[in-house]
Amino acid sequence: MRTIFSKIRLNRYQIIGLSILVLISAVGEMLLPSLLAQMINKGVASVSERIIFILAAEMAGIAVMACIVNFLSVKLATQISTEFSARLRTEVFERIQSFSQAELDRFGIASLVTRSTSDITNMQNFLTMLLRIGILAPMMAAAGLVFSAATGGKVSSVLTVAIPVLLIGVGIIVMLASKYSIKLRQKLDQINRLFLESLEGVRVIRAFNKQEKESFRFGKANEEYTQTTVSAGRITSFLLPAINVIFGVTTAAVLGLGACYVESGAMEVGSLVANSQYISMVLMAVMMFAMVIMMFPTTYACSRRIAEVLETESCIKDGNFRTEQRPLRSTVEFRHVTFAYPGADEPILKDISFESHPGEITAIIWGTGRGKSSILKLIPRLYDPLFGSVLIDGVDVKKYKVDELRAMIGYVPQKNVLFSGDIASNLNFGKESGTELEWKYAANIACADEFIEKKEKGYHDGITQGGDEPFRRSEAENGDCQSDHEISRDLCI
Repeated sequence: MRTIFSKIRLNRYQIIGLSILVLISAVGEMLLPSLLAQMINKGVASVSERIIFILAAEMAGIAVMACIVNFLSVKLATQISTEFSARLRTEVFERIQSFSQAELDRFGIASLVTRSTSDITNMQNFLTMLLRIGILAPMMAAAGLVFSAATGGKVSSVLTVAIPVLLIGVGIIVMLASKYSIKLRQKLDQINRLFLESLEGVRVIRAFNKQEKESFRFGKANEEYTQTTVSAGRITSFLLPAINVIFGVTTAAVLGLGACYVESGAMEVGSLVANSQYISMVLMAVMMFAMVIMMFPTTYACSRRIAEVLETESCIKDGNFRTEQRPLRSTVEFRHVTFAYPGADEPILKDISFESHPGEITAIIWGTGRGKSSILKLIPRLYDPLFGSVLIDGVDVKKYKVDELRAMIGYVPQKNVLFSGDIASNLNFGKESGTELEWKYAANIACADEFIEKKEKGYHDGITQGGDEPFRRSEAENGDCQSDHEISRDLCI
């Protein structure tokens, strides 16, 4: 968590404001039992309606005030945690954007999605609770102990047994449950990975009639996640019954011991009622603290996963050679290049050497899966080779600034992507200042101009990866069944 809070700092003025609100709320909660004791001792005992009315009005006013202050404190705590998670999500997104393909491969897309969404949401929920309970619980516990001792005397001694028992019980449960926290996040990553794979490979799955096989794989992963969740749930399910038992036994002990003191005249009835409420507050504070503790293992696991992303630096580093310093020959050269994907047992490229000169067409002919695409990925430094050098105009690509290197390279990946928006925004992805004339020129080269002109809004017609139902329906009605994937392919030719 240190890494996260070093990058995302909470607003201290908001924290101070929240502390003041919680303090006011805690003071109000502490005053109510005292006023109730006075009502019983002075009002009910003497049958004074005036005293009863005044004290009841004071209690009602304090209760309304406490309700308003509680609302404001919850609202502020939620705002703080929401702003924190938004900044953290942005930080994680920007860090992922800086990753090379090697880091993306190492983490996996599904895991990065889980860390950017579910893990951050978990931290947000924990922070919301911590901001209120972390401030309120210690106040309630301390004040409750002081007022309980002041009003109950020896009756409060039952807390010396109840609190240690409660803390020991919660500690044992948390220790047993914590071992499932990391395991649950890993199982969730697995489910997301399989789900993502099935969506990306749905055409292949259907072509080979492998729906049942993929359903079995997903079902097995889902069952493992469910079993882990159930195992963790069995342990945590003991917490609430244990707390209820301790509450019940403590209350019975307080009332029983207090009744003896009332009978002997050593204690007033009102003081006994107030004391029982103060003791309940102490136990409630301990229970709230226990809830925070129960959430901590999972939150800690999430924070470690997020911190791992934030602490990871891209292996692709900028050089200091400026592109304007290079001779404009546009020569690409591979010198004894060896390359392996992260985690691979064998290099996919071994000692590759060749030159590509301007004005020439260089064709790389090789078998499937032998590294043709890998060669192209090394030129814009999507990956770096293990050994050897890739040079542009005699300069090692590692010496260029990455942004400048990629700005002077036209690269069409094997698998193209359409970004949500319209056709124009996708055409402008590589050149933000592109004009409609340039769009038409590019679409004409890609043989996509006729299809685009059929659209109601032309180049401003909406488009997404995979398309949407209105798109597909209009295409079917016009006898044009070209998919968005095909559009993506054509526009990038």
